[in-house]
Amino acid sequence: MKKVTIVFIFFFTSFLSSQTNSFNISGTLVAEDGNFPLESATVYLQRVIDSTLITYTISDRNGEFTLENKTTDKKANLYISYVGYQTYSKVINLDKEFTDLGKIKMQINTEALDEIVIKSTAPITIKRDTLEFNVKSFKTRKDANVEDLLKELPGVEVDEEGNIQVNGKPVNRIFVNGKPFFGDDPTITTRSLTKDIVEKIQILDTKTKDQAFTGEEVDGENKTVNLVIKEENNKGVFGRVAAGAGTDNHYEYAGMFNYFDNDRRISFLAGGNDINSPGFSFGEIRQMFGGGNNIRLGSGQGLIESQNFGTNYADKYGEKVDVSANYFYSGSNSENKNISNRENILADSRFFTTSTSNSFNDSDSHNANFEIDIKIDSTLLINIEPSFRYSKSNTQFSEDETSSDEFNALLNQSTLTSNVETFGKNFSNEIDVTKRFGSNGAFLRLSLDNEINVRERDDFLNSETNIFGENPEDVLRNQYTDGENKVDNLSSRLTYRLPLIGKEFFVEFQYRYDFNKQEDKKSTFDLDTDTQEYSNFNIDLSTDFEYINEANTPSVEFEYRKKDWSASMEASYVFRTLENKDMLRPEFTIQRDFEAVELRSRFRYRFSPQSSLRVGYNLNNNPPRLSQLQAFRDVSNPLNTVVGNPNLEPENNHRVYARYNNFNFQKGFGFYGFFRATIDNNTVVRKTVIDENLVRETTFANVNGNYDVNGYVSVSKKVKIDSLRTLNFDVGIGPNIRRTINFNNDVQYASNNTSLSPRLGMRFIWKDVLEFNPRYRLSYTQNTFDIENFDDQEFISHSLNLNSATFLPKGFEWRNDVSFNYNPNVADGFQKSAWFWNATLAYSVLKNKGTVTLKAYDLLNQNTNARRIATQNYIEDVESTVLQQYFMLSFSWKFNSLGSAAEDFEDGGRRQRYRRG
Repeated sequence: MKKVTIVFIFFFTSFLSSQTNSFNISGTLVAEDGNFPLESATVYLQRVIDSTLITYTISDRNGEFTLENKTTDKKANLYISYVGYQTYSKVINLDKEFTDLGKIKMQINTEALDEIVIKSTAPITIKRDTLEFNVKSFKTRKDANVEDLLKELPGVEVDEEGNIQVNGKPVNRIFVNGKPFFGDDPTITTRSLTKDIVEKIQILDTKTKDQAFTGEEVDGENKTVNLVIKEENNKGVFGRVAAGAGTDNHYEYAGMFNYFDNDRRISFLAGGNDINSPGFSFGEIRQMFGGGNNIRLGSGQGLIESQNFGTNYADKYGEKVDVSANYFYSGSNSENKNISNRENILADSRFFTTSTSNSFNDSDSHNANFEIDIKIDSTLLINIEPSFRYSKSNTQFSEDETSSDEFNALLNQSTLTSNVETFGKNFSNEIDVTKRFGSNGAFLRLSLDNEINVRERDDFLNSETNIFGENPEDVLRNQYTDGENKVDNLSSRLTYRLPLIGKEFFVEFQYRYDFNKQEDKKSTFDLDTDTQEYSNFNIDLSTDFEYINEANTPSVEFEYRKKDWSASMEASYVFRTLENKDMLRPEFTIQRDFEAVELRSRFRYRFSPQSSLRVGYNLNNNPPRLSQLQAFRDVSNPLNTVVGNPNLEPENNHRVYARYNNFNFQKGFGFYGFFRATIDNNTVVRKTVIDENLVRETTFANVNGNYDVNGYVSVSKKVKIDSLRTLNFDVGIGPNIRRTINFNNDVQYASNNTSLSPRLGMRFIWKDVLEFNPRYRLSYTQNTFDIENFDDQEFISHSLNLNSATFLPKGFEWRNDVSFNYNPNVADGFQKSAWFWNATLAYSVLKNKGTVTLKAYDLLNQNTNARRIATQNYIEDVESTVLQQYFMLSFSWKFNSLGSAAEDFEDGGRRQRYRRG
């Protein structure tokens, strides 16, 4: 009977879609007071019956708009919204295909002079560089979280790991009412907060507090999402708890509690599991506790058991002080077995290395972060961000490795066991003091950043290395190393911006001072066989270094801004001193001075609210690392001695880039294109010489001729079949061409790498019935070389994902995530292909407040992470421990007292709040 019902619904919906009528509504918006066009106004169409959104668009720079779609309705309500103007409304007859409304004069909202704040139902509003979405305009299931909501917004993409992109640009921060919510992990916010407490979602360019305070323009390469909580939902408690038990004694648990009292927010979370989910992500179905269905073929390494606890606090004291703080504890223990087979390519021969390793790790870390904003007045802002961290870990490691020539003759072998205990302490602080002058963008800013990082290490090592051949040698080590590494960083910046022409042309002067000091002390003691104590000091394996990297950088930047475009040019001159003091070997003490010019430029043009182009050029100068400069012989690896080169020169990096995006919200069409070319001069590369027993000596050298050209193009299209069914298509391709200069056994050569990664995806949505999301990806790599005995290489792999969700019968949700990976190039003995199938069946109980979930991980029991790694010098096949098949039954319950007293204020989705004074 249920099958018959589903079939009936399908054909009935198909019948309804056949009765839909196409419409095309156009017009031009002008201001009544000046008769000039109004760009970025929101034009939207709603059903008369229930005010459901049919479609919407944004007016262009000429004030013109066109609404196109299909509907079964004969009439609809048209609304036009623009900040500072009265909302225009009209009933539109949809009995004809084309409707031209001509010129529409928008009237100024005179009530705005009385500070009346109107909260309209416009689905999208554009305020300068900020996109604002009205949550009520986007339909999701009743128990949807913020991540579900974001997936419905035009131009927003959320992948299976919870990473968010807006118009092709990554989201790196999520705020709640303008304040951070549990640190830097956005999935904690998007998967724990439910849609029903959010009123609006704002998307804007990522800026620091002081950049937002001064109104500076940023590069726009990262986006910030701000969740605006409904005013009536700013007081109360909400959260959820869950727990699960499974086969093979697997378990998981998680809980979150939130208390909101207007500006004050207090939150707690805790979680733990043994299913490889070291972070905290709360999704009941797709990613319960951050694990489960998201672990795909080739992604997991080892078995991890973890526990997490955290608390977050935010408040406002008076009108001048904002405070936020959070604390996190995370603990984990893991085990992993790794097997690798490597084919090493030499100029005149090849050799093969096989290794097997086992590792066990226990770690604990404590993190505390604070942020204090003090707004002295409207022109002076002080921002203070201290951070503390303490960590400790213990790692037990063992490895067996053998190397043989191409005739299978054994050349060397080694065994190693170690026990390492590490303690780390870190303190950092950022202070920014910003003073604005006038209203044209002038400001003076002083920034001070400092960091103190101390790491102590106790290392017990027992190893044996056997070198065969004409000069056989056995290297035996039984040692204890007491190590301490200390890093002191100080960075200060003084910035002054001066407007030259109004708010359009600026000059910015900056002076930056950077000081980095590292102390690296390792005292290694060999075992005294007579006393059985580690008392024989080994100077060859001990170090006592002091590194100093000091730089003074004055710079000047010119920036020009217009409504639709902006351009900037910055030039810096770096005075840098690198100094290395060797307390054990004073003859290796060095000091080098470098000077360099650095350039940055960018140009941005906005064709429309949905379309923009950005191009730029950067010249960067990177000095060699001190470890590459110092002539100290590092003999910690008996098979590879590393010696620095004090004559190295700095690297120069030239980079040009272009990005173009065009997203049409109404037509559901999106295009994103990216191009970048990088040319490197004086690149520092490793230079290794290998003897007949495969014992290596490595140093460093500068080379020219490296370049990298890459890009990415993606096209997406949303097809609305009817009010219930939609199809989303997306296709993308990312070509890359890279040339690198290297050394192989003291012979210089060039390698050319060409790679191509096309992908194709589709998402079919039948609301409240079915979701189906197949994705395919092909990875192709070709390596060519200009050296004899190096064969050209080609690698290809295939990845197919089939994700589905079914929501029938009522209250049930059945999700299946199926992936197939095929890597034909993996060596014999490694698994070349596998199907990976995860499934969850959930049922809502207790009036949708509770959920019972049955989860099946790796139903086909084929999970593997075998993979091939190819470089210019070797080809390696690797396989590690992965999580095996299990089944788990879980229960979750959510609670919410927010907004319980606010229902009387609802008025058809439209509310007014008066602030007369």
